[in-house]
Amino acid sequence: MRPRSGMSYEHVFDELEISTEPFALCELRGACDLGLEGDSAATLHYILSGEGEITIRGHSAVRVSVGDLVLVPALRSHALHSFGETTDPMPECKPAALKLAHILEESGEQTETKSQLVALCAHINVGLRGARDLISLIREPLLERVRADSVMKTPLNALLQEISNPRLGSRAMIRMLLTQCMIELLRRRIIAQDERLGWMAALKDQLVWDALRAMLDSPGDPHTVDSLAAIVGMSRSAFAKRFSDSYGSGPMDLLRDLRMKMAGSLLRDTAMPVKRIAEIVGFSSRSAFSRMFEIKTGQSPREFRNSGGDG
Repeated sequence: MRPRSGMSYEHVFDELEISTEPFALCELRGACDLGLEGDSAATLHYILSGEGEITIRGHSAVRVSVGDLVLVPALRSHALHSFGETTDPMPECKPAALKLAHILEESGEQTETKSQLVALCAHINVGLRGARDLISLIREPLLERVRADSVMKTPLNALLQEISNPRLGSRAMIRMLLTQCMIELLRRRIIAQDERLGWMAALKDQLVWDALRAMLDSPGDPHTVDSLAAIVGMSRSAFAKRFSDSYGSGPMDLLRDLRMKMAGSLLRDTAMPVKRIAEIVGFSSRSAFSRMFEIKTGQSPREFRNSGGDG
């Protein structure tokens, strides 16, 4: 077999593409919780004031304070909890532009009031050109503590200003600023050899990337270890070992996760019957699909759809 040239992390950053849905401002006054259902995209939280924690289904709680940036993987239901001293039973999420300007005016930048937890939140997709999603491959929450001397401070402050005062070109500017922040977050994690991004080694192996891309582009296709091995011209056993060594788990584990993410998008964005969605994402049985979806998200497909898939 002719050797294939490898890819580099530079290629990953060169090809990065970011898309996001409108930002919301989540406010928790005093000691209270705000539950957020899993969404088909990842959820980004930037803490503007207060102290608390983010509890994520299947993971240990993540303690947060002013300046923390948290990326929650797709389909993970989670909750924001404020450590405030009083109790307010009515936490709220509203479009960010409505209140963010007021919060920024109060402090000059981010307020550090400890009586309430305020977080800027958005659903975010990170992909590579020609492939649907890269963020799908992030399986663990990522936390970046953005302090005053961080290189991420400037783009995040600019992002807050664009959201609070939208004008011509703001959408493109927000996308550019988010891309800058995601590049810095991933770069820091790679340099630190963060095990949660160990899967990125798979992107440097052209053979493994070809198989990854086939699954990312068409998760509903009837992929098997044999068919993926054939795509990259390897034997089944050699491919399975190479994939597992690079990615950290087998190709069928990844395929299952990608199928659930695709199903989440279809449930949220279309009115397709659950049976049809099950077929599209590669399940011959609606019941088998529903069981797997509930194991992954903690919700049945119907519950996920009725909740709006909001994170």
